Amino acid sequence: MKILLAGDSTVANCPSHEYPMSGWGARLPRHVYTWAAVHNFAKGGASTESFREEGLWARLLETAGAGDLVLIQFGHNDQKRPHLAARTGYAANLRRMAADVRGLGAVPVLCTSVERRHFLDGVLEESLEDYPEVVREIALELHVAVVDLNAWTRALYTELGVEDSKSLFCHFAAGEHAHWPDGLADNTHFSRRGASLVADEVAGRLALLGFGGDALPDSREGTTAGLTTAGRG
Repeated sequence: MKILLAGDSTVANCPSHEYPMSGWGARLPRHVYTWAAVHNFAKGGASTESFREEGLWARLLETAGAGDLVLIQFGHNDQKRPHLAARTGYAANLRRMAADVRGLGAVPVLCTSVERRHFLDGVLEESLEDYPEVVREIALELHVAVVDLNAWTRALYTELGVEDSKSLFCHFAAGEHAHWPDGLADNTHFSRRGASLVADEVAGRLALLGFGGDALPDSREGTTAGLTTAGRG
């Protein structure tokens, strides 16, 4: 079977010149390759609207078949456009996406947006307003499975704390990376470690939903089993 991914840069295969920046979709194959082929259509900067307008959604639907899984995670860029507010344009687009997938006999899975790493006085801020809650509500309304990556990443960043959570993202000092010679402090886009942890959680959630057999992923990169299973159950 296939797992097809629709999303933004936090899901996408990042360009090679940005290495080691990575979306979690780029790290998912190592957890599921024995039972599913991953097709990652996610693109940096994409919203639920632009993903369709640029033809990416049509390409995904052309690739999907009956019984395949379609994982959908948007919100970061919808949030920047007033007409894609969580309870209006964004919600309508998610409902339409779920209907399109079901029309093919495939299985939609909604994912809440991964949280940004914004700490204020040691407390993790909520940067995505009501977008994650709307995804949860739509999943209940449509009887669609949901992978709550917002809640899980919030718990992960909080557990690691202000300093240790930096390792999940792309932080470079001046002169450390040719693409960002002046340095970079990016609290949205994952490092390979951060992307791998999120991918591990996604694979574990899919296993709990009954996909891919009963074994949870055993491949852990630079972390402990306790961190990778936080939020399950």
